[in-house]
Parts: sequence; structure tokens; C-alpha cells
Amino acid sequence: MTLQQEIVGNAMQMAVVNLHPGQTVYCEAGKFLFKTTNVTMETRLSGPSGNGGQSGGGGGGMGGMLRQAMGTAMQVGQRMLAGESLAFQYFTAQGGQGTVGFAGVLPGEMRALELDGRRAWFAEKDAFVAAESSVEFGIAFQGGRTGMSGGEGFVLEKFTGQGTVIIAGAGNFIDLNPADFGGRIEVDTGCVVAFEEGIEYGVQRVGGLNRQGIMNAVFGGEGLSLATLEGNGRVILQSLTIESLANALKKAQGGDKQGPTGGLFSTHAG
Repeated sequence: MTLQQEIVGNAMQMAVVNLHPGQTVYCEAGKFLFKTTNVTMETRLSGPSGNGGQSGGGGGGMGGMLRQAMGTAMQVGQRMLAGESLAFQYFTAQGGQGTVGFAGVLPGEMRALELDGRRAWFAEKDAFVAAESSVEFGIAFQGGRTGMSGGEGFVLEKFTGQGTVIIAGAGNFIDLNPADFGGRIEVDTGCVVAFEEGIEYGVQRVGGLNRQGIMNAVFGGEGLSLATLEGNGRVILQSLTIESLANALKKAQGGDKQGPTGGLFSTHAG
């Protein structure tokens, strides 16, 4: 059953979801805005793949309960390591159609992605807003060297299954396909919002250890690394990074200590 949703607003968008009777949508804790009175709300530690604490295919008896508890604990542990919310909120329409509203946490756009069960989607941390219960939420860990050198790139959210998933980012979105640009694009590590399975995501050093490479790192504002995206598939980038927003706020409050070497010595926010 297709999720009926509409994204409204400009500088700070919202997603208004219309639920059919019995239809369920879930969100990360803290992304809920409003609901009609016939929509029930339940907070659970498990994602939809963990059956939400309901009886499922894990088998009955003590063994099934133990497997279910272990599965939930693993999900919670992964989200804790990733710095994500520990719980999900589930909304189900009862006795008729219902409406629920969701939003991101930063000024910017939202996007509804349609999963067909063949290709997964990956998103940066905190991009997830809400999804149908048929969409599974997971955590994907990049390789240690790639992730640690790229800062934001170490942990990704992963969405599989069939249905609609709603994501949010900062500023405005642009959709690109690396195949249209020779198969590879390089971007600021904080600008990546989401990309389809099949896109290879990595991190590379900005220039070599020479004079120009040092100038790029120290004065260019990009730090020591750039994200690389290769392959044929959709990529969504955002025009505003959390770090640039944090630095702008510090500067407006007279607390900017970054100076001309912000790219190398700045501290990543979030």
C-alpha cells in the first residue's frame, strides 16, 4: 500500500502523511510534529525488522523470545554506536484515515524516496525522518580507514525493502548521477545526503603533501579530505553543511575563533 504523503513548506519543510486504516508509519524519536486523534502512537526500541516487539517469525516459547530480545539489543547497540536515537515511534491509523506530520531538525529540504525492493538506499547520519513499516532501517559501517579520514562518512543509515522513506537535509538539494560526469564526482564530506546502492562511496585526501595540497587543506575550507562517489545511480547532495551552519552561528555570536585556517583546524559539529 503506497504511502500517501506531501512535503510542504520552503525553508523548513514538513512531511504530511495520510494513513489508511491499519496502515503504520514509523519515525526516529524527535521527528514527530502532530497527528489526528485516531492515530495511535507507540514507542519501541526495535525497528520494523525486529517485529516491533510483536510476535513474529522467530519461533515461539522461550527460545523465540530470547532471539527477539537479542535482535533488539543488537539493533539498539548499533544505533547507539552510530549516535542515532535509541527508539522509534510508530503511528497507526485506527477506525478510518489518519494524518501525521514529521520534520527534520535543520532548516532545509525533505525528500520521499521510493524503494522497489531491488536497490537499497544509504543516507548520512540523522537524515532519516520517517518510513512505512515495510521499509527496514539499518546501520552500515564503512571501512575504518575510509570512515575515520572522512569524519561524517564512518556511519551510514541503510534502507531496504519496499515502500516510502522520507529523509531530510540542510539547505537545498541537488540530484546528480556520477555517470553523467565521467563516472566520478568529488564533494565536501558534509554535503552528502543519500545515494543508491551501487554507488561506491569513499574518502580521499585533498591534494598531495606539497605546497598546493597544504594550501588547499589549510585555507581552502575543506579540511584534509573529500568524499568520492563513483558509479551509475542517484546521489543527493545538500547545499548547507552542519559544520558551516555551526560556524556561522558562532561568528554571529562573536565566538568565531576559526580564522583563515578553518578548513584544517575546525571542529566538526554533530
